[in-house]
Amino acid sequence: MKVYRSLAETPAGFGPSALTIGNFDGVHFGHRRILRRLVSLAAERGWKPSALTFDPHPTRIVAPERTPPLLTSPDRRVELMAEEGVEQVLILPFTREVAELSPEQFVRGIVAGRLGARAVLVGENFHFGYRHAGDVRTLAQLGRKYGFETEIVRSATCRGRIVSSSGIRQLIRGGGVSLAGRFLQRPYAVEGPVVSGRGVGSKQTVPTLNLAAEAEIIPANGVYVTSTVEEPGGARRWNSITNVGYRPTFGASDELSIETYLLDPLEGETPARIRVEFLCRLRGERKFDSPEALKAQILRDVRAAGNYFRRLGTWTPAQRTGTA
Repeated sequence: MKVYRSLAETPAGFGPSALTIGNFDGVHFGHRRILRRLVSLAAERGWKPSALTFDPHPTRIVAPERTPPLLTSPDRRVELMAEEGVEQVLILPFTREVAELSPEQFVRGIVAGRLGARAVLVGENFHFGYRHAGDVRTLAQLGRKYGFETEIVRSATCRGRIVSSSGIRQLIRGGGVSLAGRFLQRPYAVEGPVVSGRGVGSKQTVPTLNLAAEAEIIPANGVYVTSTVEEPGGARRWNSITNVGYRPTFGASDELSIETYLLDPLEGETPARIRVEFLCRLRGERKFDSPEALKAQILRDVRAAGNYFRRLGTWTPAQRTGTA
């Protein structure tokens, strides 16, 4: 995978390319349909499967008040595109100058010119150019003029719903991480360093790993079945449960905490950085009368998580021993 972070970095030999264009936040099921078709077409024609995405999100420049929190960073988007076989990506810095390009200027100077597109694949709601003046019909017209094919890929649906980044954001914020995972075709994950907590859990309930999340979207407060992965590289992975919230049992707090209890034994050093993958929501967060009552509920949550992992076939005898 080759990644370019400005037009100036792109080589003269970027094309001929089969190109897709978009924000691709989350690289969800619908995006992956486009990417798979892109890679297939590129292989048929001997072109380079390529993507053009933007950083920052265009709304941050043209309408900051409407800028959505992002599901994935640009670098994570690139990793997910690479999984589908995309070979080169331009992360175009989205500036006021780019925002003011007309649809034809954008196509002539960037898409056909600099990136050598021979085919452009986009979703049916694609818009581009100054004030979103261009749509898929505009793109097809300009393709005929500048020598590339245009292919429109229909929106993907799952359980009767159109898969979209905005819909996935709503699901995660509402605690619907299981359905969000179906739309993403992977669990939604939050990553960051492990930090010191208040020390209450290790003394009064159960010891946990406390995550300082770097994500812009955090699942709704509550308790979740999760999978915890050591980063970078994923050398170690643990089945786990995670609480997102403000620890009401131990007094009011303004600081959101993400605390993960490992169901598997922690062998070796405590990880410095982890990725927590949210699989399903067990319950909402609530205040308990005492630390003992909270600990009893946590043990019930552990049993519920164990049943979940047993159904997945990922529960081992060692794990059962570790949580007895």
